[in-house]
Amino acid sequence: MLNHCAFRSSFSRYGVFTMLALLFASMTVLGAAFAADSPEIPAKGMVTMIDLGADRCIPCKMMAPILEKVKKDYEGRAFIHFYDVWKDRTPADRYRIRVIPTQIFFDKDGKEVYRHEGFLSEADIVAKLKSLGVK
Repeated sequence: MLNHCAFRSSFSRYGVFTMLALLFASMTVLGAAFAADSPEIPAKGMVTMIDLGADRCIPCKMMAPILEKVKKDYEGRAFIHFYDVWKDRTPADRYRIRVIPTQIFFDKDGKEVYRHEGFLSEADIVAKLKSLGVK
C-alpha cells in the first residue's frame, strides 16, 4: 500500500518542478543506456534489415535460425538486427509496428524501402537483399 504521508512530504519538500526534473533526468539516463546498447539503425552506407519480434512468439522462433544464417552469410555486406519488443517496447514504438514479427528493410541511404508483417522465409529475405543491390 502506498504511504500517502511519505509521498506528500517529499512532494511538498521538493516541489513539483524538482520532482519533474528528477523524473526527466532518470528518463534521460535510461534513454542514454538504451542508445549505448543499440546499434545504429539503419547502418550507414549499408543495406539494413531489422526484425522486430519476441523470443517467445512462434513465428519469431521459426525465423531465429534463418536470421542467424542470413546475418552470417551477409556479414559485411548487409546489416541484420533483431529486436525483442516484449523485452523492450522502445523499438516497437519507434518503428510503429502493429504485429510481430515485422521486418523492415532500409536501402544504403537509410530510407525505409520495404516492410513485411509475419513470417518471412530465407529465400524471400535473400531476394529482397539482392533487389537492394546486396551481392
